[in-house]
Amino acid sequence: MSPPFDLIVIGGGVNGAGVARDAAGRGAKVLLLEKDDLASGTSSKSTKLVHGGLRYLEYYEFALVREALGERETLWGIAPHIIWPMRFILPVTANMRPRWMLRAGLFLYDHIGGKGSLKKTRSIDLRKHRAGAALERQFAHGFEYSDGWVDDARLVVLNAMDAADCGAEIRTRTPVTAARREGELWHVDAGGETFTARALLNAAGPGADDVARLVGENPAYGIRRVRGSHIVVPRLFDHDCAYILQQPDTRICFAIPWESDYTLIGTTDADHSASLDDVDASEGEVRYLLDAVNRYFERDVTPADVVWTYAGVRALVDDGSGRPEAASRGYQLAMSDAGRVAPVLGIYGGKITSYRHVAQEAVDALAERLPELKGAHWTGDTPLPGGDFGRHAQPYLLQVLGEDYPFLSERDLLRIGRAYGTCAWEWLGDAKGRSDLGRDFGEGLSEAEVEYLRNREWAQTADDILYRRTKLGVHMTDAQKTALKDYLGR
Repeated sequence: MSPPFDLIVIGGGVNGAGVARDAAGRGAKVLLLEKDDLASGTSSKSTKLVHGGLRYLEYYEFALVREALGERETLWGIAPHIIWPMRFILPVTANMRPRWMLRAGLFLYDHIGGKGSLKKTRSIDLRKHRAGAALERQFAHGFEYSDGWVDDARLVVLNAMDAADCGAEIRTRTPVTAARREGELWHVDAGGETFTARALLNAAGPGADDVARLVGENPAYGIRRVRGSHIVVPRLFDHDCAYILQQPDTRICFAIPWESDYTLIGTTDADHSASLDDVDASEGEVRYLLDAVNRYFERDVTPADVVWTYAGVRALVDDGSGRPEAASRGYQLAMSDAGRVAPVLGIYGGKITSYRHVAQEAVDALAERLPELKGAHWTGDTPLPGGDFGRHAQPYLLQVLGEDYPFLSERDLLRIGRAYGTCAWEWLGDAKGRSDLGRDFGEGLSEAEVEYLRNREWAQTADDILYRRTKLGVHMTDAQKTALKDYLGR
């Protein structure tokens, strides 16, 4: 049997990948085990925002919002290719939250996280603002504030890549089937092999309580599984602002520019009791989201306009809240009570914006029991792969990419630059024309990119490539998707 790992991480979502990165960078020998693809669950099915959570202020989650706003700045700094600022439009709506309340909440939102570098809130006249043209005429006043956009699935992959560069071993499609303590080690059966480790990290998200029982621990916290569904429709507006729309039930809904041609609409909050392998947007949720935007936009959308739906299950710590949207988005860490021998640490709850801070706190807790974990905090000022160009330099990066590869269209440059950052040069290489990149699968996806995703980013299937590593699945034809599947099959 091979020498034991210091830490086995169970779960390849954003928390698991974040812990693997942090721990490997502090000198630990790390193995990450994921039963499917990286970010195949909740971490690729979010609303794609790095934000403080404006609506959490209503539930007095001030500490959570403060932490998330600080992390918003940090994450933008280490991954400026996949995270960038976005302005949000909040129309003032009669018979909902009054204007003074919105103004006060946004003032607090601008300042509770400390001195940030994003633009502050301002009042706007929607009859004159570019964002007002798409709205019904009744909406005359509103506010414009800042938050951040993130390519959530790529955030997970980049953390895993950095973990691997620090020496971690990443195993996808390797489900854990059993785990047992023997002396001072864990013996973990996964994918037909047995691995040993001095400690375990349970980062299974909505399945954290199931994994706790699998490894012989009582779940430290109850998990409330809340489904968030989203729909994608042809774009409803021709500008780069997003909208945050109040609803009669006091919830809010986002309408966000997405993939140039579309608008992303979400999310819902519905308790999920079905299997975690069967998570889809229900007809009722689709209807709810359509109604949510039709209350505001001049052009109505119908079920026939929906080109794609997706849903993810959030793992919320069950705090007894009556309504799913009121349940805390905070997190809890739980260390096993087995003394200093073969500990297991569980992550319960949390949100994507806070993942790096959660991972850092988790590794700090493990360091008290694992002398192999050494070194100071490092993940907050070390760029993720491809992000080593400065958060204000994205336009310059795209310009240089275009100069080096003039055969790429403006659309391709934007997609490739924002997905890969400086890593784009790794697979574009010395190409002088499209033919140098091999087979063209359509929508700018080349054989060179596919092989890079397979060899560097653990992609194995067409869905891995089309809906997680890239979002080209919403643009490609069925014939193009089939061609890619056939190629990967060979």
